[in-house]
Amino acid sequence: MYFLNLISGILPFLLTLAFYNVQTHAAHTSNWAVLVSTSRFWFNYRHLSNTLSLYRTVKRLGIPDSQILLLLPDDMACNPRNAFPGTVYSNADRHMDLYGTNIEVDYRGYEVTVENFIRLLTDRWEEGVPASKRLLTDEGSNILIYMTGHGGNEFLKFQDSEEISSWDLADAFSQMREKGRYNEMLFMIDTCQANTLFRQFYADGVIATGSSEEDESSYSHHADNDVGVAVIDRWTYYVLEFLEKEVTGLNSDKTLGDLFDSYDVEKIHSRPGVRWDLFPGGEEAGRSRRVVDFFGNVQGVEVQSGNAREELQKDLEGLMRLVEEYQEFAAAQEKNQTLMDEVMVQRGAGEKAQVQVQDGKMTSSVRLKKDAFSSRQVAGAVVLAGLASLWYFGSKIMV
Repeated sequence: MYFLNLISGILPFLLTLAFYNVQTHAAHTSNWAVLVSTSRFWFNYRHLSNTLSLYRTVKRLGIPDSQILLLLPDDMACNPRNAFPGTVYSNADRHMDLYGTNIEVDYRGYEVTVENFIRLLTDRWEEGVPASKRLLTDEGSNILIYMTGHGGNEFLKFQDSEEISSWDLADAFSQMREKGRYNEMLFMIDTCQANTLFRQFYADGVIATGSSEEDESSYSHHADNDVGVAVIDRWTYYVLEFLEKEVTGLNSDKTLGDLFDSYDVEKIHSRPGVRWDLFPGGEEAGRSRRVVDFFGNVQGVEVQSGNAREELQKDLEGLMRLVEEYQEFAAAQEKNQTLMDEVMVQRGAGEKAQVQVQDGKMTSSVRLKKDAFSSRQVAGAVVLAGLASLWYFGSKIMV
């Protein structure tokens, strides 16, 4: 009885806690990355290595290839001028091959166009486009968008043949917001006059950062003499340096504020910029977002719709009622058993034979005891099953 009283007492608290966790943690359910190099030709090797470096980092932090869209307009690894065929490096010591054997390129060569990029963001495709080429996000998805290439005042070139403007990006992001395609977005761009590319943004929930102000160039960091060209840009290099040294796993508490504070104009040779005003809560809220909220995988989160939350609440309330019913049943059985025990004591040991003669009454007594014991077993099983259910749902909804 004490155990049942204890369970019935704490179940309302567990119900409230579980329902609160469903509502609190259902907003951010997944992380996606869209990584875009917009330059072809061998002398733009660094733009491809910039993108592959970010690709390696988000994979290291757990975002699966199924949630990464990688756009590469040229295959530097197979370029005949590559002194190290089949490889791409971002450091002169060639410590790590960024291309490797485990890379999934979703858009390659002439597939990397302004039209396809905007269709990718807005999910406006004809029938038959495979899931691997689509950004299958929803209102619970955080999206990291990284772009690198050659640009100017409010535009970025695509393969030296077309351009995407700040207004194009702004309208695409607005459509995404209207269609519920993201929860929060981090937009990063490394190009000349990069900060002008997010000047026209107006969709809510976006944090934007770039490598250089208007009329400033974005510079390469260093070249590899054997490769013969620059292998990475300065701003991307120092962003990666922070991510590799400070964000070593999903448990990292480093924030976007920490990342942006690490920008050093003396090292980058241009003035990086950050735009906070579109983010709910402004700079204070944006700075507190963890880096892994965009660069890492989301674990231990289950998408819960409004109906799912209602069903969970009903199930838990039903569990409470069931325990109360068995509590009343067990109390009645224990009362019957106590009365029978008192009768047996009054009759005494000398009346043992008489009690045995009254076979029907003895059988009834034994049945009552067995029923009481069985009721305890059933009630205990129900309680254990209920707690197991609470543990199961709790493990699904807790971050």
